Amino acid sequence: MKLKGKTAIVTGASDGIGKQIALKLAKEKVNLALIARNEEALAQVQIAAERLGSPKTHTYPSDVKNKEQIKKTITKIASDFRSIDILLNVAGIWQKMDLLENVNDEVVRDVIETDLTGLIYVTKFSMKHLKVAKEAAIINISSRSGVTAQPEQSVYTAAKWGVTGFTEVLKQDLKNTKIRVAGVYQGGTNTEMFRKTGENFKQDKFTKPGNLAEVIVFMLSRPPKIWLHDVRVEY
Repeated sequence: MKLKGKTAIVTGASDGIGKQIALKLAKEKVNLALIARNEEALAQVQIAAERLGSPKTHTYPSDVKNKEQIKKTITKIASDFRSIDILLNVAGIWQKMDLLENVNDEVVRDVIETDLTGLIYVTKFSMKHLKVAKEAAIINISSRSGVTAQPEQSVYTAAKWGVTGFTEVLKQDLKNTKIRVAGVYQGGTNTEMFRKTGENFKQDKFTKPGNLAEVIVFMLSRPPKIWLHDVRVEY
């Protein structure tokens, strides 16, 4: 796909992996629709993206857990940009490692609704716009936890395995369309996601979000007859 002039939605764009993907795409002259909850942080990413070369960048402060809000947001993006070519589902939160019986009910709800249900609805509401693009792509940023069972991550892993299944079915449903679908299953990435839950372990060896963003841009920019549909990234 030739990226210049394409329009990409990036969820979770205010920091971490989403922010770095947005900035890498800005250098490729991609129009950006940035979604996240933190309006102030989004505004800073917008400024940086425009400086790096994005022809048009708009921000949409929204919570992917809020179905009606996301529906309105996607409609607004389609109106603002006239087309949607790329969907990057990046938004996600972590469940602090613990046995299931110790995980707060609110955490269960938030993790499932952010990491899985929210991703599904963003994709659902974007689909009709992606289907009319000349070429389109959906990349779901999952986790190693979406393909590997790891202790004390029951809720997070349930959400990420759901993303894996969802991604695989999308590939089948869209195989005769112009939309290409991929899942990315990365190991630990050095972002604030873990610290936000109070998790306190060393992340020195974890993948840098900017490096992971380079992988995503590489995937999107492959020639027409090449598509990397299942990418696993380890540090």
